[in-house]
Amino acid sequence: MKLPFFAVPVQAGFPSPAEDYLEQNLDLNEYLIQHPAATFFVRVDGDSMKGAGIHRGDILIVDRALEAANGKIVIAVVNGEFTVKRIRLAQDKIILEPENPQYMPLEIDKDADFRVWGVVTYVIHKCFS
Repeated sequence: MKLPFFAVPVQAGFPSPAEDYLEQNLDLNEYLIQHPAATFFVRVDGDSMKGAGIHRGDILIVDRALEAANGKIVIAVVNGEFTVKRIRLAQDKIILEPENPQYMPLEIDKDADFRVWGVVTYVIHKCFS
């Protein structure tokens, strides 16, 4: 579904008339999803990534076609459990880092059942309830 898109930045100070700046319609699927066949959504439970702006109840857009490069936020499966963490690759080690000091990083050992399910590309966060 395409909705109106105003190309002018929204002022946080003195308001300006927006109707003069209507450029086109915006389809959020086209804007947010690069690989539709490889993309899924997941709802967050927990607060281990709040330092990255990911909060309980947020919806993550996850792309399975992207490479899980060092420093990316990923959805991973560790020993049968899903988690969202920042991946660090260093000296033949994989470390899943939380973005909350109350949680410890998780080093993936060679015996762990570990898979990356996808790379987080966007966070949908409800600002007001």
